[in-house]
Amino acid sequence: MARVKVDIPEHVHFEATVPVRVTDLNYGNHLGNDALLSIMHEARMQLLGHFGWSELSLAGASMIMADVAIEYKGEGFYGDELTIKLAFNDLNKYGFDITYFILNQNGKEIARAKTGMLCFNYQERKLMSLPAEVKAKIETNA
Repeated sequence: MARVKVDIPEHVHFEATVPVRVTDLNYGNHLGNDALLSIMHEARMQLLGHFGWSELSLAGASMIMADVAIEYKGEGFYGDELTIKLAFNDLNKYGFDITYFILNQNGKEIARAKTGMLCFNYQERKLMSLPAEVKAKIETNA
């Protein structure tokens, strides 16, 4: 069976720091896969906030997640301070990917991930184009 492979680009748009909480642990006493997705969500909110955006306010658009891929590389434990290096990648007509390169405080790789984010109008319940101002800001800060 082919394994998920997430390519991390050379560029980084933002670095977030998120601690592993006791509630993030699973029965194996390490960072659970569901908790990692929540940590990625927190990191994404920090990234968007850095640019003056949010998931519901992206220069006139909102965002919806189309897909996610996570490649687990190591364990995370309670008390770890995770550094998440985020990058916008693969911009297209309706959105972009966000990549997540996740390391612990010792530089050990915990995971690589990608979320496919699309611009969405929640009132009309349909996709919308990526605002030109968002595209320009991302490309300028690459």
